[in-house]
Amino acid sequence: MHYGRTCLFSAFAMLSLVARAGAQAGPYKLEEINFDMWCQEERHLPPARCDQRLPPDDADYRAYVSKIETYEIQYLQRKRDEDNLNRTILHNDPIDHPITPSAPQANQPPPE
Repeated sequence: MHYGRTCLFSAFAMLSLVARAGAQAGPYKLEEINFDMWCQEERHLPPARCDQRLPPDDADYRAYVSKIETYEIQYLQRKRDEDNLNRTILHNDPIDHPITPSAPQANQPPPE
């Protein structure tokens, strides 16, 4: 009976990881937050308690991840917009930094 629960829990954990990885397939690369690190670093719970991964702890973890991902996506969107502005408007100087090199001109008059 205990082995069946362990297999069922493992299968559920794998499915949730696959679903989460699929949700992150968007245009932004989000950092993965590890449950064990969150449990010990943020919640300051002992490792034995974190290994149990109790339903209330898991619910708190999911709420934390959801909240952090919202802020991280906003940050990444703002960073992308700032980089785009910087690249296309602020530092777009086709005279000093041409995209294609110009051909040398053979029939130029001598400098005076």
